[in-house]
Amino acid sequence: MDAHSEDQSPLNGEGPVGSQYAAGDAWVITARGDLDLSILPPLADALTAASASHPTVVLDVSGVTFGDSAFLNLLLRVHRITQLRIAMPQPQLRRLFEITGADQVLDVRLSLDIETGS
Repeated sequence: MDAHSEDQSPLNGEGPVGSQYAAGDAWVITARGDLDLSILPPLADALTAASASHPTVVLDVSGVTFGDSAFLNLLLRVHRITQLRIAMPQPQLRRLFEITGADQVLDVRLSLDIETGS
């Protein structure tokens, strides 16, 4: 099942959080833009809320153009409290995950296919 087959509720406005929607037992959050310490609080709030009510949280990072160490730290913190999947990272984020070794800890996937996890 593709995550986009479920009902979607887009959030309007600017900021790091795009849409959020249920996909089976998972909750999908779409992140966007440059993610650094100054802009992370709304994303941190969304991830924390989702982890409190869903066994799996999928973070679609296909729209993220930059992520710094504060963003990486947020992902690692959320990973400790829920099953976090990072979906569709662009080359800059894949490189960040590789050089820090986070790709060995985080569940990083090249697609958003929730059911098969491919």
